[in-house]
Amino acid sequence: MLDQIHWLAAVTVLGVLEQAYFFLQVIYARRLFGISPPKISGPPEFERIFRAQVNSSEYFPIFLALLWQAGLFFHQGLAAALGLLYLCARYCYFMGYKASSSERLAPIYFSAGVLWILIAVSSLGILHFFLSHYVGLNVLQLLTA
Repeated sequence: MLDQIHWLAAVTVLGVLEQAYFFLQVIYARRLFGISPPKISGPPEFERIFRAQVNSSEYFPIFLALLWQAGLFFHQGLAAALGLLYLCARYCYFMGYKASSSERLAPIYFSAGVLWILIAVSSLGILHFFLSHYVGLNVLQLLTA
């Protein structure tokens, strides 16, 4: 079983480490700009870092659910590769937003596209599972016949 999920687990750990890095960036920005919790407003430079971290953490559960569904029901390697693309896009989003609010746009659109692909492959994998296990229809055999 572990050989079927090891890439998904590795991407999950990388994602958690990325989230930790984003959290640390907010802590450093709070110190730099003298903004104590629970305040969430301050100079635009701080607010951009804070928003980038919050936005990234809001999407993280969605990403994890789709990563694992795509990996378990469709293909682990493809899901892991898409997961790495997503994490890279999120890092670019964070760094872009940190620099300027307009520099966040291309990476956020790219990461959203990756999420849509994960939704598609997850849905296809789950649909195939239901059709083959409950209806007895193996779509893959029909396509290759």
